[in-house]
Amino acid sequence: MAIRTANLRLEPARLDDLETVARGDGALCAALGLSVAPHWAGPDALAAIGRSRDFLIANPGSVDWWMHFIVHVTDIRLIGLGGFKGEPEDGTVEIGYELAPGYRGRGLATEAARGMVDHAFANPGVDRVIAHTLPTESASTTILKRLGLRFDGELDDPDDGYIWRWRLERAG
Repeated sequence: MAIRTANLRLEPARLDDLETVARGDGALCAALGLSVAPHWAGPDALAAIGRSRDFLIANPGSVDWWMHFIVHVTDIRLIGLGGFKGEPEDGTVEIGYELAPGYRGRGLATEAARGMVDHAFANPGVDRVIAHTLPTESASTTILKRLGLRFDGELDDPDDGYIWRWRLERAG
């Protein structure tokens, strides 16, 4: 199910869409019926696409709780990736997001993250939303604070090294 906000549509990335990414932006444009912003996905996001494809092959029912294409509805353009790192587990979901450089600094990452948080809390099985950032103040930490997430400690991630964990509990 797509997540809709004022300026964005977060579309679940289906298995065939993820396979199309490997054929290049032209093929992706044709498959999705929209244009693609330059650098819509950085190297880490592109690597995650391969892992997402493999995950969805094994877990096709999890598509709504996995990677989403972030589409700017006025520009009709793919501008980034975001979504969840799996279905709710023990009441928790993790969000993540990345936007093309040309779309940063406009409040769109905040809007996308807010859409994911609202979508998560619309599910009665979700009690908390978490996110991880690099261990330094950044645009991402500002966005998470703006949405009400609180610093929840530092972790040693086997892939990323030391990272900060952020957490938001369901209200009342």
